[in-house]
Amino acid sequence: MDTRTIEILERNVRQLSRQTEQETRMMPQTEASLPSVEQVKKIINLIKSIIFPDYFNKRQCHETIRSYNIGVHMEELLQTLTRQISYGLQFGEKNEAITSRQQVQDKARDLALQLIDALPEIKRLLYTDVQAMFDNDPAAINYGEIIFSYPVTKAMIHYRIAHKLHELQVPVIPRIITELAHSETGIDIHPGAQIGEYFAIDHGTGVVIGETCIIGSHVTLYQGVTLGSKSFKKDSDGNMLNIPRHPIIEDNVTIYSNASILGRITIGHDSVIGGNIWVTHDVAPNSRVLQSKAVETHFEGGLGI
Repeated sequence: MDTRTIEILERNVRQLSRQTEQETRMMPQTEASLPSVEQVKKIINLIKSIIFPDYFNKRQCHETIRSYNIGVHMEELLQTLTRQISYGLQFGEKNEAITSRQQVQDKARDLALQLIDALPEIKRLLYTDVQAMFDNDPAAINYGEIIFSYPVTKAMIHYRIAHKLHELQVPVIPRIITELAHSETGIDIHPGAQIGEYFAIDHGTGVVIGETCIIGSHVTLYQGVTLGSKSFKKDSDGNMLNIPRHPIIEDNVTIYSNASILGRITIGHDSVIGGNIWVTHDVAPNSRVLQSKAVETHFEGGLGI
């Protein structure tokens, strides 16, 4: 290499190797390995093969063989999940209650077992979501089409798993899981949101569901719906407070495309929110909130409003 090239490379290596104050503040608190996105993807795929074995695994009609295959996948899931949770536990701020590597491993294994113990309920909820999509989409040919190809199914598989890990207070991994689904489907569901059974999202692109949102059962959303916050409250030092700030959607509510429901408000049960509406106040049960009727106006001589 010529002298100029060497000089440029060496200068930038020196500059980029020197940690800035801002970089130091943002660095992980420990030198432990970080969770692997690829291994988290593997965890999701293992759970999919356990919950939907006929779609994400080789089909086995014989129950004994089916049980064997699920058992093999579950053992691999336990090992992979334990390892990634152990990295997650060391990812954020130091946990004073966990001081040794063995304690980290024991805690990670216990959390992994708790997730595995929750898989039957996660499976039950996911099958209600599939049923809700089938009931709400006249274009759906069969259940298999929804399970195997609909973006909402992928988003809800990721969300249901991530939400349980979030409940177990597993650091960082729940957010990795939901952001993987977000990047692939355009559906952004925070793992902290609470969503009941028989949940459906039609089309899905652009849907946003915030962290403290509470959604009841038999709720249907259409593309572009935002269940978000209206403002962020701060403490005396100017730091944002993580307090309930997203909507509560009660049972049997339908929200049509591009509606924005903002703030800690309640949309009462059995209500319908029309498309392209901005809602920042409580809506009583059995309500219909629709756009004002369009007004046709004629202009003459180039005059406008």
